[in-house]
Amino acid sequence: MGRQRGVRVSDAELVLRSTRVITPEGTRAASVAVSAGKITAVLGHDAEVPSGARLVDLGDDVLLPGLVDTHVHVNDPGRTEWEGFWTATRAAAAGGITTLVDMPLNSLPPTTTVDNLRTKQEVAADKAHIDVGFWGGALPDNVKDLRPLHEAGVFGFKAFLSPSGVDEFPHLDQDRLARSLAEITSFGGLLIVHAEDPHHLDAAPQHGGPKYADFLASRPRDAEDTAIAQLIAQAKRLHARVHVLHLSSSDALPLIAEAKRDGVRITVETCPHYLTLTAEEVPDGASEFKCCPPIRESANQDLLWQALADGTVDCVVTDHSPSTADLKTDDFATAWGGISGLQLSLAAVWTEARRRGHGLEDVVRWMSARTAQLVGLDQKGAIEAGRDADFAVLAPDETFTVDPAALQHRNRVTAYAGKTLYGVVKSTWLRGERIVADGEFTDPKGRLLTRTD
Repeated sequence: MGRQRGVRVSDAELVLRSTRVITPEGTRAASVAVSAGKITAVLGHDAEVPSGARLVDLGDDVLLPGLVDTHVHVNDPGRTEWEGFWTATRAAAAGGITTLVDMPLNSLPPTTTVDNLRTKQEVAADKAHIDVGFWGGALPDNVKDLRPLHEAGVFGFKAFLSPSGVDEFPHLDQDRLARSLAEITSFGGLLIVHAEDPHHLDAAPQHGGPKYADFLASRPRDAEDTAIAQLIAQAKRLHARVHVLHLSSSDALPLIAEAKRDGVRITVETCPHYLTLTAEEVPDGASEFKCCPPIRESANQDLLWQALADGTVDCVVTDHSPSTADLKTDDFATAWGGISGLQLSLAAVWTEARRRGHGLEDVVRWMSARTAQLVGLDQKGAIEAGRDADFAVLAPDETFTVDPAALQHRNRVTAYAGKTLYGVVKSTWLRGERIVADGEFTDPKGRLLTRTD
């Protein structure tokens, strides 16, 4: 059967066969050979199975690379009643996600020193059903900690330009942003930014109460637009590498497109809830839909989809940000802001993508290939020889209705309750081992990942 990239195909222990395998070159009928947790070859559909290898024939179900979600709040330790590595990684695995990168908040302690990183790693080590990496945090007073965190293997640094919602993670003003960004650039790091300008937020009407329209008015688009313009200016001045988190405002797209044309080192993500939910459908008092920046109008959503198609927006991540149910009050001003979406992100995005004429290859590019590229995980994000044998098996034409009781999240509050979605994840594989199939999970097999140059 030959060789690919110096690996002997005859050594394969496992072959996964499907009429639809999504590879970097396109979708094809293929047999994927796996040995020692790595993909050794992508062969013709009817290729001979090596002696001793186990064949799993998936029929017409689609074999796609496991998704890489680079924006997840696991909240463990410290706020484990909100979520935790055990529940978050089970939910991710059930949704076809095989790698996540954990945000430096809302855990206690936050990941802002090497000691705090070690605490998180120790907690996660025996609970991770999928592979887990970590972001560090950039605070007003921790510039001295950034390089040590980078050397300890965090994938980059998160900063807020407006209040984060938790006291232990204060935001950066423009001077402190410049200081942190200069330090991160000095060692070739990446700064990822919650971009809302606090002055525009302070000037917006703050009525509180159950009306979603009032909440939407309290987080105006110009808060995002101004903060992104300021970030672009700082990145351009320092030749820094920056990433805009959870883009909601379509008004910022021309700024971003121009910055990319000018050679600014900027990438951008958006989220399933901005692509699949609209302000017009949010009931008053339904704070399961609350997030910051907010879900905006359908016309705004159309422009986000266009930006994904033309590459202005690079990738799609969940920003899974759960809380206990009691914090989701019917007052949008005081309710916790965050959408729980790990288990449903693939189905939600695929449902809307197919309606708009996009294919699964597009979804894989946005939710696996480009997210892996963002954090430098060259072993993830594609079905090709040499990569980790991480897969999701999807029945793309099957539907299911979202039942919160069926979710693996610790707190089963979801903005998708009752929605019918396309795309049933039949099984998920991590380094050649099936970790979930038809709702049955193995013991945790995930590894802790660190950035490598």
